[in-house]
Amino acid sequence: MSKIRKGDEVILNTGKDKGKRGTVLRVLPTGQVLVEGINVVKKHAKPNPMRGIAGGIISKEMPVDISNVALFNRATQKGDRVGFKTLDDGRKVRVFKSSGEVVDA
Repeated sequence: MSKIRKGDEVILNTGKDKGKRGTVLRVLPTGQVLVEGINVVKKHAKPNPMRGIAGGIISKEMPVDISNVALFNRATQKGDRVGFKTLDDGRKVRVFKSSGEVVDA
């Protein structure tokens, strides 16, 4: 079970986009995450008529290391660390370290 998952709202701790929030689009097996609107770069793409790709300059999100993002806590409006807790019914859930509040119901 991962501390950061697809669909989580995260806040960036370091880098050029520090303090920005976004939704996790994908968690990569290399320990990186793709976050919507974060670490956007310009790529120069050659046109490829066989694939139907138009050439030009495109903007795309690049991966960010998972250690540089924190799960956004809506109650405190800040990034928060995440831990795990086993409930009485045997389910393992993620909890915020600061408040002990369950992340996902």
